[in-house]
Amino acid sequence: MIKESSRIVRRIQVTEKATGLADSGNQYFFEVDRTANKIEIKDAVEKLFDVRVDRVNTMRYSGKRKRVRGQWRMGQRSDWKRAVVTLKDGYKIELA
Repeated sequence: MIKESSRIVRRIQVTEKATGLADSGNQYFFEVDRTANKIEIKDAVEKLFDVRVDRVNTMRYSGKRKRVRGQWRMGQRSDWKRAVVTLKDGYKIELA
């Protein structure tokens, strides 16, 4: 089953660390679908932003436990996955 590019890349993460790496190392952080692999992420970013991807690193995060409905019941946020995409020289994604 082939996934759509817009379903693989959920959003770009703009944090202090991500902004610094985008300026110095040409790396960008994305929140991606948990079931997507590195090849699918690479193809999706290249298609959405019209750039050439050099490397993709991924990290999986477990959702935090949070209190819900007062103090006696616990819930949990969803698990999620982050991809750090390194672009080839000469390519850039405009964040603003």
